[in-house]
Amino acid sequence: MFKDKVAYITGGTKGIGLGIAKILSDQGIRVAISGRGKKEVDKAAAEISSDASKVLGIVSDVRHFQEEENAVSEIIKHFGQLNFVIANAGLGVFKPVDELSVEDWSSMIDTNLTGIFHTLKASVESLKKSEGYFITISSLAGTNFFENGSGYNASKFGAVGFTQAAMLDLRKYNIKVSTIMPGSVSTHFAGNDPTEKDAWKIQPEDIGNLILDILKMNPRTLPSKIEIRPLKPKG
Repeated sequence: MFKDKVAYITGGTKGIGLGIAKILSDQGIRVAISGRGKKEVDKAAAEISSDASKVLGIVSDVRHFQEEENAVSEIIKHFGQLNFVIANAGLGVFKPVDELSVEDWSSMIDTNLTGIFHTLKASVESLKKSEGYFITISSLAGTNFFENGSGYNASKFGAVGFTQAAMLDLRKYNIKVSTIMPGSVSTHFAGNDPTEKDAWKIQPEDIGNLILDILKMNPRTLPSKIEIRPLKPKG
């Protein structure tokens, strides 16, 4: 069912993004990934597939709209179409609000919220043509606030609200829009070093398999907001 389909994953060089890309590629979906560094992009693309007809690595910073426009243009030039977009790029800085710098705030809002808008704005006309799917990777932090999370919470609350409103705007074009809100995931996010101690957490491939299930759903159905968390807490 995925023959000739093309997916674009932002923040696809590691963690959740790379896990998603590998799962989709294994199902025959042609995959484009982006990241901010060429070395990391090239390394991740090679991990996904050695076949250039199946994978495309792109250097793009979602904070800059022109770079996302260029990324989508490159995908269309390389693959001829775009069916699925997964806006995954994100970062977190966790400090008390009185210690959070202006730069910390801006980096999270510009990446986690404005970056999603840039990716959608750059890809929406292609998604109209393909009647495609736009998925954002938000977080349970998008509905649950916590200490030292003011900036991160703000960006993820915004991401959830933006995605849900965009879903209402775009469904008349037969574009599906969903947001996935994971809890603890075993990645290098916020300086974590995934080891055996993280076995209790959601794994990146779990998010990839969830997206695969969503993409397989009957066209009449739209899972607009999905929360996913570890079965059991740490310990």
